[in-house]
Amino acid sequence: MAKPPSRSSRAVNPAQLLSLFLAFVLVAATGGVLTAGLVMPMVAAVGATANASTELFDELPEDLGSERVSEQSRMYAADGTLLTTYYAQNRIVVALEEISPHMADAVIAIEDHRFYEHGGVDPEGLMRAAVTNLTSNTVQGGSTLTQQYVKNVLIEAGQIANDPEAVEAARAATLGRKLREAKLAIALERVRSKDEILEGYLNIAQFGPSQYGVEVAARYFFNKSAADLNIAESALLAGVTQSPARWNPQVHPENAQVRRDRVLSRMFAEDFITQEEYDEAVATNVEDMLEVTPTPTGCGAAGHAAYFCDFVTSIITNDPAFGETEAERRQLLLRGGLEIHTTIDLDMQEQAHQTAMEAIPADDPSGVSTAISTVEPGTGEIKAMAQNTDYGRPAEDATRNTEVNFNVDRAFGGGGGFQTGSTFKVYVLAEWLRQGNTLADRVDGSQGQEFPRESWNFSCAPDVADDYEPRNIEGIGTGMMSVQEATTRSVNTAFVDMANQMDVCGVDEIARATGVHVGTGTDPVSGRPLRLSPSMVLGANEIAPLTMAASFATFASGGTYCQPVAITSVTDADGEEFTVPEAGCEERLDADVVNGLNHSLQQVVSESQGTGSAAALPGRSVAGKTGTANDNAAAWFVGYVPQLATAVWVGHSEEPTPMIGTTINGQYYPRVYSSVLPVPIWQRYMAQAVDGMSVEGFPEAEERYIHGDRVPVPNVVGWGIDGATRYLESEGFRVNVGDPVSNSWADDGDVGATEPISGTQVQPGSTITLRPSQSASNEDDSGDEDSGGGDNEAGSRGGGNADASGPGNSGSDRGNNGDESDPGERGNRGGGRGGD
Repeated sequence: MAKPPSRSSRAVNPAQLLSLFLAFVLVAATGGVLTAGLVMPMVAAVGATANASTELFDELPEDLGSERVSEQSRMYAADGTLLTTYYAQNRIVVALEEISPHMADAVIAIEDHRFYEHGGVDPEGLMRAAVTNLTSNTVQGGSTLTQQYVKNVLIEAGQIANDPEAVEAARAATLGRKLREAKLAIALERVRSKDEILEGYLNIAQFGPSQYGVEVAARYFFNKSAADLNIAESALLAGVTQSPARWNPQVHPENAQVRRDRVLSRMFAEDFITQEEYDEAVATNVEDMLEVTPTPTGCGAAGHAAYFCDFVTSIITNDPAFGETEAERRQLLLRGGLEIHTTIDLDMQEQAHQTAMEAIPADDPSGVSTAISTVEPGTGEIKAMAQNTDYGRPAEDATRNTEVNFNVDRAFGGGGGFQTGSTFKVYVLAEWLRQGNTLADRVDGSQGQEFPRESWNFSCAPDVADDYEPRNIEGIGTGMMSVQEATTRSVNTAFVDMANQMDVCGVDEIARATGVHVGTGTDPVSGRPLRLSPSMVLGANEIAPLTMAASFATFASGGTYCQPVAITSVTDADGEEFTVPEAGCEERLDADVVNGLNHSLQQVVSESQGTGSAAALPGRSVAGKTGTANDNAAAWFVGYVPQLATAVWVGHSEEPTPMIGTTINGQYYPRVYSSVLPVPIWQRYMAQAVDGMSVEGFPEAEERYIHGDRVPVPNVVGWGIDGATRYLESEGFRVNVGDPVSNSWADDGDVGATEPISGTQVQPGSTITLRPSQSASNEDDSGDEDSGGGDNEAGSRGGGNADASGPGNSGSDRGNNGDESDPGERGNRGGGRGGD
């Protein structure tokens, strides 16, 4: 930043000042000659001070330095709607062509009617001011517009440079300051045109208590642009500059009217307006002229997008692209005239805000909070960011107000994130598929399993392995089940069994590839993005909702991860572009693996027994995962359609607090699971967000990820039971003998039919049921021979199943009680008991 011109510290006595002043008058009178030597001998008769005066004159600066002024910075939504402004001085710089000619005429008439005639200083005005100043205790003006512009530039330079002494010197009511301004004014007029100086003045001068430049003043007092000011409005603003507080028309309309009429008289005297125009203007009541429109400032003025605004602000103040230090970045934001264009979709933002507030009001006695983040897959653009609190500091009548953004990391104004519960299981599932396994593979979902330290494989961090005893929600856990069933019903022990069969560092790798990290940036113990432990499988790490939304957007996009972005462009007052954080989209996961994952997660929503079944959007493909953290301290649903990914979190923001036996928004909940609040919140919001969007589906998954390698069932109809059994077993099938079936051409006792029928493509190792042939005369008429088999199997598999929508059984992420001998080790032994 350019500092104001250096100031001479040399002491000046009154005689020298008078001599020097007379020299300037002569300089101005001779056409603005700057070479003091040409005129200084003419003041030698003043006395012995002439030589000292000449030397002092030569020491006065001629270079005004930087003429940059502070301008308001503006932040816009994706559609160009203004969200808010930032400013130290509320100013918008405009060209002279964008200012009403009446405004220019009014300023010249009242401030400097000889503006287009003098060379920077006006000898008449200077002499009049000098006589008054030297013969009384008052300091009179006499400055030209050029001198006033110089003064304002020096003050502004001192403020920008944070130099109080420079500001004080530029405002000092001394003849020395006036002389300095005069010389700088004369120098300026040699390099600037009159119109350029007039434009600078109209943009830098104060035209209201907190309004700088005519553009902001016109918008504030009249709700119009400076280009549209009429005669009366121009005269009113021109009169304010002499004393913005005294002539403030909003506070002192009578005073302002007197001052305005004085300006109108000067405009008429200088032939800027006609008698008719004068009469019409003075007849206008000042109070009737006003349409006061305050300029919104700060994120509190961004309405329901306040937390998103705060996030954008944090990005700028954290990024070295906007300045070497945080202080410099804040000064740039307040004074740099930035144009900040963002990604926020105001329709989605309003929908998210209203949904959050309707689900859990800001003043709800429970103290439970919720947060919603939406990210566009394939671009990383943040479309919505809402929570059920009002932005601001807590107050006596608004104790729930907060400036903490629950959606983001601590470095950007958030907390430390929240335990994700079973939403983290998606990374286990992705690694399972990446390792060549299938959704049809059988895993152990039974209750009471123990996984000793030595059974774990953490190749990247062997020391983190520990004994682990996960638990399922009561009634869940029926033994062996398919991976798909374990996913649909979110069975904790099944997923721990899966992770225990793999290198868990692969799970960590998958999560990190999709941008997952703890809300503090890194784990304070290990320094890694995630804390590694067996319990991480069930969501022990504390992660921000925005991070989870961006991660799941990777699945929605087919494996392409994009860093979440809030800013599309930033330019300064000169139109120069800054480098803004980019999404850096790149393929992180194999599309075939992602397709298999999406196939599985769609069933979490589409299946009636799925823990996320209430998230369904009729006619649309929806995938997602529920999650409830340890002791029901947090509940999540992260879901997506191909065009949008949204994370919903519910919990206590201050610290993990069990949501057990609590009343929220008038409804009592024995335990808050994902299906109780996050899933319905997600569904209500997303139903609105996708309205009008095209209906798109996810690519089909390859059979090898769903069922593995498929083989046909051999045709053994007509074979003897023993021979058919030996043959099928030799081919790797399991064999079961079922009820007889009528078959007129097979001998009694031989194979009359198989289930599945021959030719059906099945997974290797599947069970084939052989049904012996029985002639019609030997049939048992006591019942339907086809009533067993499948139904029994279905009943066995379904025994003890939790109804995702039922009271107290709203999912299966009740999770692990942890190691009761060390209850304080949350997130390792006791943390992250899966969620629904």
